[in-house]
Amino acid sequence: MTKLADKVAVVTGASRGIGQAIAELFASEGAKVVCAARTVDEGDHKMLAGSLNRTVENIKANGGEALLVQANVSEEDDCVNLIDTATNAFGSIDILVNNAALNYYIPIIDYPTSKWMRSFAVNVHGPFILSKLVLPNMIEQQQGAIINISSGAAIGPGSGPYEDQTVRGSTMYGASKAALERMTQGLAQEVAQHNIAVSALSPSQVVPTPGTIFHKLVDDLDDPRGEHPEYMARACLLLASEATERINGRVTYSQSILKEFGWIEEARGTGIDRRGSGYAQS
Repeated sequence: MTKLADKVAVVTGASRGIGQAIAELFASEGAKVVCAARTVDEGDHKMLAGSLNRTVENIKANGGEALLVQANVSEEDDCVNLIDTATNAFGSIDILVNNAALNYYIPIIDYPTSKWMRSFAVNVHGPFILSKLVLPNMIEQQQGAIINISSGAAIGPGSGPYEDQTVRGSTMYGASKAALERMTQGLAQEVAQHNIAVSALSPSQVVPTPGTIFHKLVDDLDDPRGEHPEYMARACLLLASEATERINGRVTYSQSILKEFGWIEEARGTGIDRRGSGYAQS
């Protein structure tokens, strides 16, 4: 039996990379998947390959059910339209995956305020708005899962002084993902009584995607330093399907939780070879 039979899942940032992998795996496990992003057609994004049309076509070609909704999660009206469209099409939403993210690798001294605000709007405000929109129905149903995709960037550099002051301009991204992890645990505590699981998930190793290649975090899709998107997709599936009492409030890492639950035998990276963020320690 498939793990997500008769479930409805909303996945943001589903046009490429981790979001695409999650959407396609969820569909193969029986979920009706609402795929959301800004990029509808191939070539719409000036720099990155991938599109919602491609993701939805892949799902349907493999016998799955999917719906495309163009949405900018930094805009509340778009978030409302996304959830309304998903609900009208499929009924109640069982799973929300907040995967959409935005970053500019710019040092703070040079960071345009408008870009800072826009990034926080995508990385933190969007998950807040979408969570708020799906919660009433989840509470009524007394079940649901919200999974916030975080990043190893949320792990701070530790106490100074710093001998190595070389940075890649990722301060904003780390700050926004740390905020997302704190929001995850706060919300998890708020809704625990309603059998709703809220968790945060980061890759144990950098995932080669069009975005990470563009930002030169990895060399290519086959970079041996990287982690295949399948690990994040499977870990997300685990967090969407396991019993609430086992996962609610977890801030975890892909290979770490897959190994903990026996879904893989070998694991490496953050959560295995090195500590994660402070929120992951509890």
